[in-house]
Amino acid sequence: MILLPASVRVYLCLTACDMRKSFDGLHALVRDHLELDVFQGHLFVFASRRRDRIKILYGEHGGLAIWSKRLEESTYAVPLGESVAERRQEITAEELGALLSGIDLSTATRRKRYRRA
Repeated sequence: MILLPASVRVYLCLTACDMRKSFDGLHALVRDHLELDVFQGHLFVFASRRRDRIKILYGEHGGLAIWSKRLEESTYAVPLGESVAERRQEITAEELGALLSGIDLSTATRRKRYRRA
């Protein structure tokens, strides 16, 4: 389980990303493609076309940090956008943990929970 402060949001890029991109390339994707600010303290998740690699970019203490993982077998169940208009999807920290654990979010069902209005 990934524990993040409630103020941190997780954005999943719905477009396959070139995994050769590093800090500047991913920052440009967040700014231009996702139209968000990387220095807000949120996490930005990118997947490769084959879905066997994931990179997470986040702004931290005046700089950028990247977390990266490559699977030796299998793939991540990352949803990719069907249309050009679909650029990003906001997911919870729990969903990110499930995604990294190999759970397909499209087939997982969420049990009803109380939410304060």
